[in-house]
Amino acid sequence: MPDPLFLLELGAIILGLALLSRLAGRFGFSPIPLYLLAGLAFGEGGLVPVVTAEAFVEIGAEIGVILLLLLLGLEYTGRELINGLRTGTVAGVVDLVLNAAPGLAAGFLLGWDPVSGILLAGVTYISSSGIVAKLLADMGWVGNRETPAVLSILVMEDLVMAVYLPVVAVLLLGVGFASAIVTVAAAVAVAAAFLGFSVRFGPALSRVIFSRSDETLLLSILGIALLAAGVAEQLQISAAVGAFLVGLAISGPAADRARTLLTPLRDLFGGVFFAFFGLSLDPAGIPPVLGPALGLAAVGIATKAGTGWFAGTRAGVGVRGRLRAGALLTARGEFSIVIAVLGATSGAHPKLAPVTAAYVLTLAVLGPIVARAADHLGASLTARERSPDATMVREEA
Repeated sequence: MPDPLFLLELGAIILGLALLSRLAGRFGFSPIPLYLLAGLAFGEGGLVPVVTAEAFVEIGAEIGVILLLLLLGLEYTGRELINGLRTGTVAGVVDLVLNAAPGLAAGFLLGWDPVSGILLAGVTYISSSGIVAKLLADMGWVGNRETPAVLSILVMEDLVMAVYLPVVAVLLLGVGFASAIVTVAAAVAVAAAFLGFSVRFGPALSRVIFSRSDETLLLSILGIALLAAGVAEQLQISAAVGAFLVGLAISGPAADRARTLLTPLRDLFGGVFFAFFGLSLDPAGIPPVLGPALGLAAVGIATKAGTGWFAGTRAGVGVRGRLRAGALLTARGEFSIVIAVLGATSGAHPKLAPVTAAYVLTLAVLGPIVARAADHLGASLTARERSPDATMVREEA
């Protein structure tokens, strides 16, 4: 018989996440910050620490990471990723340089070890695909001219993460230089081989997996994703990357139906994942790092604005669209937390997790606000450019 206290705690956690999701939906922003705050409130040093359900929540959080990345992979095909690499490379490089550099510099200024600095660079670099997708839908911007440029940036970031996560996983092991080079090369080769496999054989694999039975299809894809995640961990590539690569290999009707079936599971275990990250933090560790986190957040808004402006300019988008593109990319979320969790469980600097929590909290809340403000600013600038008075001034000049 299960411990009644375990069921009470688990039920309270899930019901609490539901209430927070409802609250976030009412005010039109991502529930991720609220999930993190809930975890802080009920973790060690919080208001009412979770006792018996913590082990289950930890396992649920691991499943949440796998589902988050699996669903992200299902959004693309291998060919789309390769095409995104071809068309968005320049903007992607600008994005990488502008947004990874602040995290790397901050790690150096804070006196952290080089690996922790590289992890913080990843935290500041990667935008939240989930929040961006929600904003595009909520704001009605899916059909805008700047949207393909934004999606191209997100594709490039996901490709970088597919290489970045195996690299930092090896660096955290503290192996020798020669061993690290071999392991990293093997990880990158496996990822590249799987990407090539998804392009060549993905449609055939999808036809084999597809079933008219929702139960069969769900169990098949989830089982393959968990097996791939386990194999990836054995190869020191990262379970998240393994799940992402499985998502890439599945396309067509199988991917369409899988997204519908897996989305509720992702939302459930994804919420558990963010709450668990909060549970693993001591709330007393947040105030001492608020200064660096808020400073990084301010820089992060500016650097993503620069990325969006550059990408929009290359795509021939007007001022309003360029401002919207930068604002859309502002929010950080799931991948930043994945990086912080990887570091926290592998001996990175102890302040990496609280800095990341405060940073993600800030930008996940500000992301929708910045998007609306950028749209209003762009509209006013566009109207001013088109006004008769402005036209006369330009002609007289």
